[in-house]
Amino acid sequence: MSGPELITLGCRLNAAESEAMRALAAGADDLVIVNSCAVTGEAVRQTRQAIRRAKRARPEARIIVTGCAAQVEPETFARMPEVSRVIGNREKMDPASFRRTPESHDLTLDDGREIPAFAGMTGGAEVRVSDIMAVRKTAPHLVAGFAERARAFVEVQNGCDHRCTFCIIPYGRGNSRSVPAGLVVDRVKALVGEGFREVVLTGVDVTSYGPDLPGAPTLGLLVERILRHVPDLPRLRLSSLDCIELDPRLFEIATGEPRFMPHLHMSFQAGDDMVLKRMKRRHGRADAVETVARLKDRRPEIAIGADLIAGFPTETEEMHANSLALIEECDIVMAHIFPFSPRAGTPAARMPQVPQPVVKARARALREAAARRRAAWLDRLAGTRQRVLVERGGTGHAENFAPVRVDGVEGAIVEANITRVEDGMLIGVTS
Repeated sequence: MSGPELITLGCRLNAAESEAMRALAAGADDLVIVNSCAVTGEAVRQTRQAIRRAKRARPEARIIVTGCAAQVEPETFARMPEVSRVIGNREKMDPASFRRTPESHDLTLDDGREIPAFAGMTGGAEVRVSDIMAVRKTAPHLVAGFAERARAFVEVQNGCDHRCTFCIIPYGRGNSRSVPAGLVVDRVKALVGEGFREVVLTGVDVTSYGPDLPGAPTLGLLVERILRHVPDLPRLRLSSLDCIELDPRLFEIATGEPRFMPHLHMSFQAGDDMVLKRMKRRHGRADAVETVARLKDRRPEIAIGADLIAGFPTETEEMHANSLALIEECDIVMAHIFPFSPRAGTPAARMPQVPQPVVKARARALREAAARRRAAWLDRLAGTRQRVLVERGGTGHAENFAPVRVDGVEGAIVEANITRVEDGMLIGVTS
């Protein structure tokens, strides 16, 4: 084995940062890095399971835990006998964090203040977690994750200034901070030069990009600059967006630029106004429906994905029915369904809870509705012609992110006639 083993849980941003850590810890063959997720209590439980499995598989390895769960509850992992070190989200971009005996240097902030690099020792594990809220910059021009050497994920933003009542992530990632456009463009140019055919822009709250930078550029302006200054980039995609922050320039690009992929993943979370209000979301149900209608009116082939939470506290059957109906009204063909689980420290954890059997039943109903919608969408694509980026083993994705099995050279974009749907995947034939 060459270099560290990476175990990644959670979002695409975590996936991108895991690849950066792989490079930062190059040569550490005895190391397992677990990049954790804190979005739900279940995600934290899965992180603990992954740590135990890793130690059973490689009892001689050092295990370092990082990511959002490590940031918000480092003591949980420091108490685990399998863990050698716990590091925070800021520290995981520091090569010293992965050395067997890292330097105990302080973190110097933008305003000159210093905060301790090591918070202490707990249960035998070293803890190196600094105050993420004090960090004002991000350096993801160093960060790019790779999907089968065909797609690359580039971090353009980190952190979140919003405080949704169910979400612990701002306390794991800190306040919103953006990467200067020039650094992003340079990174994308380099990736295209290395042979990548698609770049995915990622972050914690991507559509909040820009207000902290000189001139307060928007995400739409960043996307426009990438497309203008990297003309050899065939495909550009966003990881997710907030419909209330879809700026006019980004709307025009999303609906009129062929190199911007017709696939948008929306952070809807619910389809009921009262639930959205109690979540402290900044959009209403009508905003979600109207945004999708405008997008599809201009570019009908756009495929819509969405995050939806089932069984949020106080949710009634009528409220749940509104979320179910949203799947059809917004033509959601790629749904990520999350059964609500309370996270300690969030306002939603203190609200009247929906019984867990009801939560599970509602999540199942949402998944079934989403599966039916997706199956109908895939069926409609049979008989069409699609441009497919071949990623690995004869599989890849069309421009609308539909999965396709097709013959072709890995990393190449091929034209394919879609003949049928098989096991949830389009089958294509090149000509």
